[in-house]
Amino acid sequence: MAQQVGRGAASAAQETEATPGGASGGASGMTRADPSQNGTRVGRGTKAGQGDKADQGIGGDQGTLAGRSAKAGRRTKASQGAEAGQGAQARQDRPGRVRGWLRRNPQSAITVTQTQAPNLLAAGPELDLASNDPLVGYLLSAASAVDITGLQLQSPALQALREAGVVLVVPLISSGSLVGLLSLGPRRSERGYSTDDLRLLNSLAGYAAPAMRVGQLVRQQQAEARQRERIDQELKIAQIIQQQFLPKSLPDLPSWHVAAFYRPARTVGGDFYDFISLPDGRVMFVVGDVTDKGVPAALVMASTHALLRDAAPRLISPGKVLGHVNDMLCADIPAHMFVTCLALVLDPVSGQIEFANAGHDVPYVRTRDGVQELRARGMPLGLMPGMDYEEKSFQFQPGDCALLHSDGLAEAHAPDREMFGFPRVAQLVGKGPSGEALIDLCLTELGNFTGPDHEQEDDITLVSLQRSPSAWRQEQQGGGGR
Repeated sequence: MAQQVGRGAASAAQETEATPGGASGGASGMTRADPSQNGTRVGRGTKAGQGDKADQGIGGDQGTLAGRSAKAGRRTKASQGAEAGQGAQARQDRPGRVRGWLRRNPQSAITVTQTQAPNLLAAGPELDLASNDPLVGYLLSAASAVDITGLQLQSPALQALREAGVVLVVPLISSGSLVGLLSLGPRRSERGYSTDDLRLLNSLAGYAAPAMRVGQLVRQQQAEARQRERIDQELKIAQIIQQQFLPKSLPDLPSWHVAAFYRPARTVGGDFYDFISLPDGRVMFVVGDVTDKGVPAALVMASTHALLRDAAPRLISPGKVLGHVNDMLCADIPAHMFVTCLALVLDPVSGQIEFANAGHDVPYVRTRDGVQELRARGMPLGLMPGMDYEEKSFQFQPGDCALLHSDGLAEAHAPDREMFGFPRVAQLVGKGPSGEALIDLCLTELGNFTGPDHEQEDDITLVSLQRSPSAWRQEQQGGGGR
């Protein structure tokens, strides 16, 4: 068979290897291909019969020739074997020579050069592309790669792109909106962008634009979520602050029972109530409602509450207190906002009350003769300066019970938009319960009226004030009043 030539080694013997013939008439040998030829085909040897003839002495010339050939073959094989041995010895000595050269030249033996790959990607120019920039409309109409070198537009963005060395712009358009740009400088080969280049860039933009739009929406939603979280935290803080304005405890008045309830429609609200002690031993009950809901109403409520607390101990008269607060609010209250407020001054010993009303819901009092309304004329606070507020009085008898309320109760609506109404509130006051029982009755009836899935429309404030039925005995023992 043909033998593959090894690298750096002498050619193996390519001769005819003679095999002594015997009486058995075996094959005379196998001819190997010449390495100088491309063929690797195996040559066939002489036939067995020819070998028999050579051994029998037939044809002396042939026998002599065969003998010479055998000798020549042996000599050739021996010389080639020696040459092959020398090649093998050379291969064995080569590593030693290399190691010796490395020892003589330790510094310059191997030099490795690390090349820094060129930075082919660079950040694009920071571009503030206004929605009314002419370049936006042009790119939306083109909807493909645009060579801006010869573009004539009065556009600040176009000027900024040219100053940054941009020659080609590919718009990223998603749902009819420009969401980004692919900006490219001149090619390093100094040749222009080919048609295939532009086709590839337009195809890339078609895939990149929706992905970029999705990324923008995700970032927008994340920013909105963080903003909502901050607002919720701020509202919780505002709720805590607003709760500090409400009374921390109810007034302890002998022969009187006081109950209160407050529930804002949102985290913070515009309703408020308070109990302000006066220098002469009386107590001012205040219930108010600021138009609107939420944070704006809560801010106005805080201002009104502070003004009432400042004016009540000095002025004492409910009409004068409301007039002073009205004048103060008119100068600072936002437009289209106002405050309704009821101020009621109670003498806990005699049961006599004096009250003034600045447009607030009329209180109801359950008496032995039925339900009565405590009416007094007056404009809401903050609308017009210099207003006068009518003052009226009422005598509480033992067992009488009053309900001070805001419009969140009477103006609530059922699913069919029917309003709860003031007559229904008056009926609840006249049913008999007092204090917490009256407040619970109002809330239960309101829930039945609006339904379980009702969303509260406005803040709800309820204050119940009842004179004890046993107060008449104390009156007679104490002289019957102030």
